[in-house]
Amino acid sequence: MFSDKLKKALMNPNTLTLFRVGAIPGIVILMMFPNKITTFISAILFSLAAITDYLDGYFARRWEMISNFGKIMDPVADKLLVSSAFIMLTSHGWIPAWVVCVIIGRELAVTGLRNIICEVGEDVSASKLGKYKTGFQIAALIPLLFHYPYFGINLHAIGMFFLWGALVMTVWSGIDYFFRFRKHLEI
Repeated sequence: MFSDKLKKALMNPNTLTLFRVGAIPGIVILMMFPNKITTFISAILFSLAAITDYLDGYFARRWEMISNFGKIMDPVADKLLVSSAFIMLTSHGWIPAWVVCVIIGRELAVTGLRNIICEVGEDVSASKLGKYKTGFQIAALIPLLFHYPYFGINLHAIGMFFLWGALVMTVWSGIDYFFRFRKHLEI
């Protein structure tokens, strides 16, 4: 009985979204003291949080639990998680700050555009390009958070490879968003 209630609570899309937000302080604190152990734990915590991005949408659709809270907080949680990780990596000089500025700038600009689109009643769901962008960002962040080599594998180099792909996808998907919804922009 208790385990069924716990299972249902843990599979609640909004609980998963809040887990993503709750993981951020842990990742930030761990990254404030970088060493092979803290970066390993932060990468694992980030990975678990990133998985909930897929799961909350899956459970919301499967069990018809789509809510206004989820519609608003899911993309906010994603942006907070990704931005916090990128900022912590930049604070150590492990990735170029200008790349992080472009990525976070795009996220803020598209969030503003989504608010405008929502006001006129159009669908604000993530595009396929936006989903690829998120995939590249997560694929970059996990090895970048590990940072140190494990088993002779240079994870930082792998992360940098995906970071450049994430940068391209971030700019491309941002341009696509603004191009598709330009009719709603009153300049």
